[in-house]
Amino acid sequence: MRIDELPQSARIEDRRGIPGGRGGIGIGMVVVLALIGWALGIDPRTLIGGAEMILSGEQQQTSSPSTKPGSPPDAMANFVSAILGSTETVWTDIFAQSGRTYTAPTLVMFSGATQSGCGAARSAMGPFYCPLDQKVYLDTSFFQDLEGRLGACQVGSKTCQFSQAYVIAHEVGHHVQNLLGVLPKVQQAQRAMDETESNILQVRVELQADCLAGVWANRGQAKWDFIEPGDVDSALQTASAIGDDRLQRRSQGYVVPDAFTHGSSAQRTRWFTIGLKSGTVASCDTFRNEQL
Repeated sequence: MRIDELPQSARIEDRRGIPGGRGGIGIGMVVVLALIGWALGIDPRTLIGGAEMILSGEQQQTSSPSTKPGSPPDAMANFVSAILGSTETVWTDIFAQSGRTYTAPTLVMFSGATQSGCGAARSAMGPFYCPLDQKVYLDTSFFQDLEGRLGACQVGSKTCQFSQAYVIAHEVGHHVQNLLGVLPKVQQAQRAMDETESNILQVRVELQADCLAGVWANRGQAKWDFIEPGDVDSALQTASAIGDDRLQRRSQGYVVPDAFTHGSSAQRTRWFTIGLKSGTVASCDTFRNEQL
């Protein structure tokens, strides 16, 4: 895919390289600062408080793709910023057509672990959207998993970028659901359900987000002509690779449909394709459609 014409988003919060994200300084640092304070005759609480203030100040900055003047561009930050920027433009236009105002989410890039409004965020959890703080959380090492461990696209291939863009657009799709009131209704309904019923409803949520990612791709292509040969196939391969049935078979050797939370490979591929072909939110009603 081509990203050179895509608008850059300013709503990127880069916490990569910050130990523990917003969780404050770790116990190891506390011990080290206490020893330094003892050796220098300084109250350790002063050092610890100063470290926390510095760390907090760094974490509260919303960074642009390159945070240091004169530093080489960060290719990953530039890419993420461009994809997020494109979703902002697309969804602002779509919301405006129905007389609504689109409020864009912030995307948090982190390494290993950080804190979110929904609790701890860890790389093993994969990318996710937190409706409580309206932020998307992404450890970009997940993209390496897509290429390697999950086999979602050809390692080193340029088409992998569109697969990565699909992942971001899917999480932004959850933000759109939140703004439209879908997520609050689903969460309220799930409180009265058992685990199996709740999972079935969650699958519909995830498939709708896949469809909304397809809508983004459709509208973005019409606006910037940024999709290149092989990109769509790569995204469909990714949707298939992270289907519940394929992930379960890979991890445990068998499939348990009642435990699905995101949909099968075929379902995820189907709903992304529906959004991609239609370019309309109305086509993404997974809740009234009996056939998933």
